Amino acid sequence: MAAEGGLRMHTGRSAARRALVPRGALRWMLAVLAVLGLHALTLQELAHMLPGTASEAPTAQATRAFVTRTVRIDNAAPKAAPARPAAPPAAPRTPTMPKPPTRSVVPPSATPGPEARTGTQAPVLNGTPVSPDAAALAPAAEPRAPIDGKQLAAEPASAPAAPAALAPASATVVASAASSPAATAAAAPPVYDYLVPGSTRLKYEVSGLVKGFGYRVSGELLWLQDGKTYDARLEISHFLLGSRVQTSKGAITAQGLEPLRFGDKVRSEVAAHFQRAKGVVSFSANTPDAPLLPLAQDQLSIFMQLAAMWGGNAGRFAPGMQLPFQAVGPRSAESWVFVVGPPERLSVEGRELTSVKLLRERTAQYDVRVELWLAPALDYLPARIRLTQSNGDEVDMLWRKTEKP
Repeated sequence: MAAEGGLRMHTGRSAARRALVPRGALRWMLAVLAVLGLHALTLQELAHMLPGTASEAPTAQATRAFVTRTVRIDNAAPKAAPARPAAPPAAPRTPTMPKPPTRSVVPPSATPGPEARTGTQAPVLNGTPVSPDAAALAPAAEPRAPIDGKQLAAEPASAPAAPAALAPASATVVASAASSPAATAAAAPPVYDYLVPGSTRLKYEVSGLVKGFGYRVSGELLWLQDGKTYDARLEISHFLLGSRVQTSKGAITAQGLEPLRFGDKVRSEVAAHFQRAKGVVSFSANTPDAPLLPLAQDQLSIFMQLAAMWGGNAGRFAPGMQLPFQAVGPRSAESWVFVVGPPERLSVEGRELTSVKLLRERTAQYDVRVELWLAPALDYLPARIRLTQSNGDEVDMLWRKTEKP
């Protein structure tokens, strides 16, 4: 009897537990845990999709004075040539009778040289004047278009023409990080004017794919500057799973933005440090130092640098131009080349937003394809950022609204 009573008591307790936790609720709880696990995996994979990779303590966000007005840096950079008005049609000429030709005798000793015959100076090749005899023997070459207001010398006809898709030399910012230091030092960086955007906070809707699964999270770009220094912070976050944060801080100089530190944090942070006195970039991840090239940016400041370049040089960047940069990540320095595209219109919550698109294609197997849409209405800050991995994973950030910083 006692055993039978114990069995009944145990059966009653099991039934009570089943009554407290219905089978449907238990399935629902398991489904929620599975979804949270999937989202955690998504955020972890998202950490590898932003440029760079994510064990250094996180840095506190700067809390100092900032300005919301733009900062203009005028370096007297060449501007786009204004369109010339069409010349009025020439009036018809009245035919006249030709005059008989006259002949003049010039002594051999007074035979005019090439300068006198053509009314121009002797040509210059690579900065060196060429003698009249050598100029006469040199093969003819097509004149090259002026660059930055300076007419380049003609080159031999045997020299191959540059592809039409390449930018003029004035658009070349830096050579590849793998180029020789001597060649890099010899190449003078181009001169730009800059209009640094005022401090602001941009909100983004973030969507994309990770291993074939779609997701939607929120994003924010916080941009602060006080006219001399700047702080930038890009965060992609989920209210349950945490965030991925990239930070950049540095100075505002005649060359636009000069980063000093770039950080990348998911659970812990890795960072790159710009040691300008030594001419190197060092990394907290114990990876080898990289040479610091002229006009180098990190993989966050490059967005604001491009905005400042466009704001100060409206009309200078034609479709098809190439803009190479040294883009420093948290573990290495890469060569990024943006190609200027035609103007595009973005549809943002039912309204059209004018923008110019820039594209950085992959040059290696694991490179990230970067697409930017710079919007004049946002002081040329990106209205859209799309990053695509070689395996198809994607992050697509679309601007939704602007708030006070």
